[in-house]
Amino acid sequence: MRVKTGVARKRRHSKVLARTKGYRMTKSRLYKVSHEAFMHAGQYAYNDRQKRGGQMRRMWITKINAACKNNGIQYNDLISGLKKNKIELNRMVLADLAVNNPEVFTTVVKSI
Repeated sequence: MRVKTGVARKRRHSKVLARTKGYRMTKSRLYKVSHEAFMHAGQYAYNDRQKRGGQMRRMWITKINAACKNNGIQYNDLISGLKKNKIELNRMVLADLAVNNPEVFTTVVKSI
């Protein structure tokens, strides 16, 4: 006796169609098209999570650079000075200081 996949297939299709609700045209209605769109969406989401780190770093560098200009120093001079003096502050912390505590950032700049 063979096993028919009626209920299991319906459930599996329903899950994919529920996740693609709101997609344009037949991507939200037809299973085959919907499944392809769902798989591609997952790949885009994964890739963009990887890219987010680089985007954050670029944003931090922009904020640090703006604060450096206010203190009359160049960004690369600040980073090299921090490395020479063995001050281990990463760019995320420096950007946070530059935005939220400019006076502390100024003391960091003066310490190099």
